[in-house]
Amino acid sequence: MSMIDRRFNRRKLFSGAAATAGGAAALELAGIGCSSKSVEAATPGGSIVVSDRNAVVSTTAGKVRGFTRSGIHTFKGIPYAADTAGAGRFAPPARPTGWTGVRSALSYGPTCPQAARTGWLNDEGAFLFQWDDGQPGEDCLRVNVWTPGLNDGGKRPVMVWLHGGGWTAGSGQEQPAYNGENLSRRGNVVVVSLNHRLNMLGYLNLAAYSDKYASSVSVGVLDLVTALEWVRDNIANFGGDPGNVLIFGQSGGGGKVSTLFSMPIAKGLFHKAVVQSGSTLRLGEMASAEKLTAEVVVELGLNKSNIDKIQTVPYAQLLAAGNSALKKLQPNPPAGGIGMPTVRSATQRFGFSPVVDGKIVTRHPFDPDAPDISANVPMIIGTVLNETSPSMTRAALESMTEEDVRKRATERYSDKAGMVVEAYRKAYPSVKPVELLSRMFSVRTNAVTQAERKAALNAAPAYMYLFAWQTPILDGRPRAFHCSEIPFVFANTDVSAFATGGTTEAKELGNKVSDAWINFARKGDPNHPGLPKWPAYSKDTGPVMIFDKACEVKNDPDRELRKVIADALS
Repeated sequence: MSMIDRRFNRRKLFSGAAATAGGAAALELAGIGCSSKSVEAATPGGSIVVSDRNAVVSTTAGKVRGFTRSGIHTFKGIPYAADTAGAGRFAPPARPTGWTGVRSALSYGPTCPQAARTGWLNDEGAFLFQWDDGQPGEDCLRVNVWTPGLNDGGKRPVMVWLHGGGWTAGSGQEQPAYNGENLSRRGNVVVVSLNHRLNMLGYLNLAAYSDKYASSVSVGVLDLVTALEWVRDNIANFGGDPGNVLIFGQSGGGGKVSTLFSMPIAKGLFHKAVVQSGSTLRLGEMASAEKLTAEVVVELGLNKSNIDKIQTVPYAQLLAAGNSALKKLQPNPPAGGIGMPTVRSATQRFGFSPVVDGKIVTRHPFDPDAPDISANVPMIIGTVLNETSPSMTRAALESMTEEDVRKRATERYSDKAGMVVEAYRKAYPSVKPVELLSRMFSVRTNAVTQAERKAALNAAPAYMYLFAWQTPILDGRPRAFHCSEIPFVFANTDVSAFATGGTTEAKELGNKVSDAWINFARKGDPNHPGLPKWPAYSKDTGPVMIFDKACEVKNDPDRELRKVIADALS
């Protein structure tokens, strides 16, 4: 029986009953807060120590050895659960196989198998993101840890990063900005990232074919819970406080943060949460998951009598079957957009993602209201200004005309397009047409709704932000693009200079942003001396911290525009 099976059965049973510090960073930031003038973040540098006598830590599965650079100890690829290949495929995560001696943890572990990245075909996009796709393999349930201290009783805040890529792609090493070394050093915090199962490996609903696969539609999010349990059980030896864990994620990672609030088995495993450009109100529908799985099984030539063969089918064949099934069920996927409000219609959407299964995921994340589990968990919720940035890697679109804007708006808003364009043009009379379109397709509706519903619980606070800083790279065409805030959060504006320009301006803003996240991880309040006063969110005033060259707080700056969009999509 897996860890999750044992834990779920136990919880169901009771449900009816009531070594060194990090140098200057550690000394300066060991108190409650930190200032934007504290340690300067830079590209990780300095000599590296790799030795059998250095950076050795005991975990519940055995000892691991990492490396040390400039006061930060790094461990990569530590198993938090067993291999998911073969008999582990579509099964809940199980305990990792223990080892004797000391296991080397110097390089990232396997990434979950996924479709080949098409982004490499665009040279400018490849330059901006500098992806690291790693090596795929189903033994992918691994964590990475950065920490200033080992076995020292440090009780540092723990910041657990959940990567983007929707529910189908990505990894804990995907972007250079995900490297936790600078954030750990700057804030005297322990940073953790992880890999988990994605796409059909994480969310294929085989329950109708065998009781053996009763939880298969949710194993990807069960992996997240298991990783957080690993943090609870092991992070003290890495100098962290298991009673002060923040989860944060961007895009699909924000969806994962949102979804953990839908899982009673995750309660108590995290204490603060940040959702970056990924506010998820509702999950997919069980009926759609069942229909999609049935098509995949047919594509593979399987049935109830031989369904166990699916555990040994090569991943490439699984991927092809999934793609074929999706094309059959949804040849023309409905148009969507990052941050767009949920549209209730008869159009069925298909994809490999978690659903409300009633057992593990017991409700939608923030619909129709905020879950009770979120009441005492402080949150930061936000977006970037240009979540959709049409000309980011297509320079010709900078010359878009007003007529072009109306044509593109009509594809999304149909006969209401004119009303939407006019409202946005009135609000932003001087911006270029391409910028107008970008803002029109980057509405904050889901983020605001999530914050409103969280605030309605009248318990722990929520704070809202809008990242509006424009990169100078590619003549500024990317603007404040989707993912652009990540290097700032991680104090990695130099590490990600290809996206930020590596300018002094970027670094100064990075200090302010990362210090806000660090302070929030430490005490549930992002305020610090480098920012104007950042009030907790309330529906009446809707305060939003605008991160830009000059940071400022504005009260619900796009309230009327959100109403226009909602009317157009109703």
